[in-house]
Amino acid sequence: MTGETNLTALLRTMRPEMQQDAYVFLTFNGEPPAALVLGAWALVREAEGPTLIVKESASSDLAGALPRWALITLTVHSSLEAVGFLAALSTALAKDGISTNAISAYFHDHLFVPWERRGDALAVLKALAAPGA
Repeated sequence: MTGETNLTALLRTMRPEMQQDAYVFLTFNGEPPAALVLGAWALVREAEGPTLIVKESASSDLAGALPRWALITLTVHSSLEAVGFLAALSTALAKDGISTNAISAYFHDHLFVPWERRGDALAVLKALAAPGA
């Protein structure tokens, strides 16, 4: 299965689902603690150091006053070769003043939005998916 590439079909069938937990982005000068890596939602290695995305509850001693993020998964199987999908989503969210950090994986796209705007973000995405939007 290669996933959907048609932008109209992607928007109509994206079925956004919000996870219940808050997430935080952590960065480290060296290697992050192994226990955090094992429980991380994602690990991204950048030149400046690794970034871990973890549930806030798993990092309460490290998270401190870091921004909290809600995770919205778009449950449509989107192709990694789809054109314009994330652009359409981020444009719609930006019109409502909602920032987004997107991560694409093999089957789905995932959006991290500010925790306090999670309900607004979900409403924007559902309206974008509605016929005639």
